[in-house]
Amino acid sequence: MPEHTFILNGESVTVDIEDDVRLLWVLRDVLGVTGPKYGCGLGVCQACTSHINGKAFNPCSVPVQDLRPTDEVTTIEGLPATVGKELHPMQEAWLEYDVAQCGYCQPGQIMTAVAKVRQAREEGREITEADLDEIRNVCRCGTYHRIREAIVAGAKKY
Repeated sequence: MPEHTFILNGESVTVDIEDDVRLLWVLRDVLGVTGPKYGCGLGVCQACTSHINGKAFNPCSVPVQDLRPTDEVTTIEGLPATVGKELHPMQEAWLEYDVAQCGYCQPGQIMTAVAKVRQAREEGREITEADLDEIRNVCRCGTYHRIREAIVAGAKKY
């Protein structure tokens, strides 16, 4: 089988797996990184949202062959290290606003929130209600109001 190398949560990893296996299964089943959740497997629910080179993406839709050795994949497990803390400020805001109910979608929600705040910052502005409206992660518990409050609060902390 072909080998694929990429950076996962700050460390280089190599997997020996078929080219067309989607990254979500590589993360969860081969590497044991279970923060990215399997939801729809089509990139619709976005429960698996992680970051590739700092941008949000859905590993359920990306074949492992599309990764280069220099690509940096960050999952919820590696997010705190991006700010050098035990918890990322967005995770702290999630706790402060008691966002999670069942919690299944929360890793993907947080990863999307961090990417959206970064995107706004790169554009030289703060996050807006329009930015929050663009977030399409599905939460079956319907905690959208608390998610929005936590994103705004988390954005102010970092």
